[in-house]
Amino acid sequence: MSHWPNPILFGAAYYYEYQPAAANGLGGEAGLARLRTDLDLMAEAGFSVIRVGESVWSTWEPEDGRFDLDWLEPVLDGARERGIAVVLGTPTYAVPPWLARLYPEIAGEHRTGERIAWGGRQEVDYTHAAFRFHAERVIRRILARYADHEAVIGFQVDNEPGLQLFHNHGVFQRFTDHLRRRYGDVETLNREWGLVYWSHRLSTWADLWTPDGNAQPQYEQAWRRFQTELTTDFIGWQADIAREYAREGQFVTTCISYPRPAIDDRALAERLSITAGNPYYRMQDAFALPHGGGGDAANWNTQGTWALYHSADRMYSSRQEPFLVTETNAQAIGEPWRNEPAFDGQWRQAGWALVSRGARMIEYWHWHTLHFGTETYWGGVLPHSQEPGRAYRELARLGAEFRKAGAALDGLVPHADVAVLYSKPSEWALSAQPPLQNGEGGPDRRSFESITGPFYKGAFDAGLQARIVHTEQLGDPAAAVAEFPVLVAAGIYAADDDLLDWLERYAAAGGHLILGPRTGYGDHEARARLEVKPARLTEAAGLWYEEFANLSGEVAVHAAEGSALTLDAGAAALKWADGVYLDGAEALAEYAHPHYGKFTAAATTVHGEGRVTYVGTIPNDAFAKSLFQWAATDTAWNPPNPTVTATSGTAGDGTTIHFLHNWSWTEAEVELPFAALDLLNDTSYASGASLHLGPWDVKVLREQNT
Repeated sequence: MSHWPNPILFGAAYYYEYQPAAANGLGGEAGLARLRTDLDLMAEAGFSVIRVGESVWSTWEPEDGRFDLDWLEPVLDGARERGIAVVLGTPTYAVPPWLARLYPEIAGEHRTGERIAWGGRQEVDYTHAAFRFHAERVIRRILARYADHEAVIGFQVDNEPGLQLFHNHGVFQRFTDHLRRRYGDVETLNREWGLVYWSHRLSTWADLWTPDGNAQPQYEQAWRRFQTELTTDFIGWQADIAREYAREGQFVTTCISYPRPAIDDRALAERLSITAGNPYYRMQDAFALPHGGGGDAANWNTQGTWALYHSADRMYSSRQEPFLVTETNAQAIGEPWRNEPAFDGQWRQAGWALVSRGARMIEYWHWHTLHFGTETYWGGVLPHSQEPGRAYRELARLGAEFRKAGAALDGLVPHADVAVLYSKPSEWALSAQPPLQNGEGGPDRRSFESITGPFYKGAFDAGLQARIVHTEQLGDPAAAVAEFPVLVAAGIYAADDDLLDWLERYAAAGGHLILGPRTGYGDHEARARLEVKPARLTEAAGLWYEEFANLSGEVAVHAAEGSALTLDAGAAALKWADGVYLDGAEALAEYAHPHYGKFTAAATTVHGEGRVTYVGTIPNDAFAKSLFQWAATDTAWNPPNPTVTATSGTAGDGTTIHFLHNWSWTEAEVELPFAALDLLNDTSYASGASLHLGPWDVKVLREQNT
């Protein structure tokens, strides 16, 4: 990344064509004057990158085969003159009306025969040959025109792919072909999917029913996987085209919205040069610690400080590498009736939090607040008046800090005390057959996140740093122990024998394996296993269960007699209880309940050189925090102040960098256990010195050898 203007790129999406002055004529003097003003303001704020071009296919190609490519040149030339790099986008997610009119059959179908209505975006079946023809033509025309421009450092293909599950006839036929290649014949499929149930046995591939009314979970598992493969293929196809035009050093990426239903971020990122994602989050009181904001890491607009870090760790997990933030909050983001722009200091906090967990670019949505369209009230760096205001001043301060400290952070690798496993197959399986209820008593289609999220949050609340690891990324168990002394496997429902055996070997090699609900229940086809649960892990865990129940409310838990676990006040079980019986394990926590008291809420046992802990419920905040305070032994420094978080990483030169955040209106004092240099103001601190943090403050410290 040394060819970039700074190890931390800083900027915004900039759509000159959306400016009111430009909309009346992209080449007119009023539009060009506004362009010069915008770029000058960006340079003054320390912007080093902008993203352009990916939302306006109808501007690039106003009519079929008639291209207008020159309008972007003043933007790229002006950026180059000011030392601002450019990420050039391809416009394939926003289809022009003429293409929809000429080829109505390219519309995606959300149910068989029911087309997605036009008027939004991403309505198109991107497997359709007519769409692919026109998409490739416009991509190649844009890249041929601008890939060699000196300002362009990389390409973003499409935008937030995977919004729809397509039910088009051609997609379904491809799905049938996919199953035939995977299973070989219908008898194998009948056996693997259990289609004897409800008389679903196929006599020929022509008997396969469309997914609209499907109720069979194995079908759903295969359908969801197939849809993500379509998205991966589409983005990979575009990335390969972009590479034909890219010069050495230019990257190819797409911006990922992680909750999208047709996305497998790990598989998709393998087709790219670098991961890029769009984390959005509620700010103001939602960032307050220790108790503000509640928690939601599964929605596109997350809530809670821990969820901000979870978003960053998800992006890092896609390739287990640093990542780009292609969109994030400039002001209030969301519906017109939800306006919560950041408190002073919170832009710095969010930006530095993302950098501390691996971000190498922070780009805001968007440069100017739009004056028309769906996102009129998604606030930009500039308000509707287009005059620099509070957001601009706060971000200019952050940009200056990135310029000052960026070189010291080059090559930063975030530290991790705990690894949390992520499994897309389990996410799909627990969506098809949700074990948990939502707030209205219906199925929680995000049950995987509802299980794993409290464990991640518990580690965060305990002051630990987490690394999210996809199940496909696991290597040698002994090497994993050295990297992650504690590993959480909760909600890993769809798992083959090799994965479950890997978990056992991890603990035997010296790791502390924390198992949670639904792990070891299903196989790779999401079929319930025949073994006693947790399957293949009962001996290692020293316990077993045969029944489970949904909990309608909190059930208090208390530490078992003689247990080394100390529980915080208010510790409780939520939503779920496995009926755990001990068979050699030591009870850690028990239910305070006349029925569930016969079972164990959490238990632990030594296994080989390590330990297995089983948590048979979803822990509430107090329970989860206590578990991780007990489980973590050799961890990074964590200040005791409940409003202060500390994260750290190792820079490319081998030095340790610490990031301190005070998520509160209350000032805080922190005693440093090491000598350090404040990279933002060049102040040196001796070991044992007291460091002052103001309200919503951030400090970036380089640990000094003594």
